[in-house]
Amino acid sequence: MSDTNGPRALLKRIRVWLVVFIVCLVLSGVTAFPLVTELRLLESALDSWAAPVAELLPGLAEWIDRVRTGLEGADADAPYLLYGNDWLAFAHLVIAVAFYGVYRDPVRNVWVVEFGMIACVGIIPLALICGPIRDIPFGWSVIDMSFGVFGILPLLAVRRLIKRLEALEAAPALTPTAGRTSPA
Repeated sequence: MSDTNGPRALLKRIRVWLVVFIVCLVLSGVTAFPLVTELRLLESALDSWAAPVAELLPGLAEWIDRVRTGLEGADADAPYLLYGNDWLAFAHLVIAVAFYGVYRDPVRNVWVVEFGMIACVGIIPLALICGPIRDIPFGWSVIDMSFGVFGILPLLAVRRLIKRLEALEAAPALTPTAGRTSPA
């Protein structure tokens, strides 16, 4: 009979959550590199097969056009500005690598999970403060904030599981003679 709450089972659940989180971080990072191309593809989709979405949300199509136009202009006139975005992408990849430490030794590296949770919470004031300063529509800031909300959920689950694993590892091993006194 297998124990679904034993150390091995907890470690497996922790690692599954971590792999999902790491994959999402990597995808977020990798997709931040080719923004101009992605926006061209997205605008093309909104003009063709995704036209019903553009009709339903005309502000979305206008925003995508505005951002694509701005990024194309920056890419043509000042490509070094997009270098900042490359660093953003790189940061996602580096953070994903940090979570490999948690994968290897969750109890010892729980601090990385807690760091990730702090970062997820920090997304909200960043979006609320910098969004209006950078003329980002509030709806887009809400989407940005959702990354923090959805990012913290698996991290909360992982932290809870790690704390359970830590308690199991710290518990004294039960032996048949545990609790018995030796004869005097």
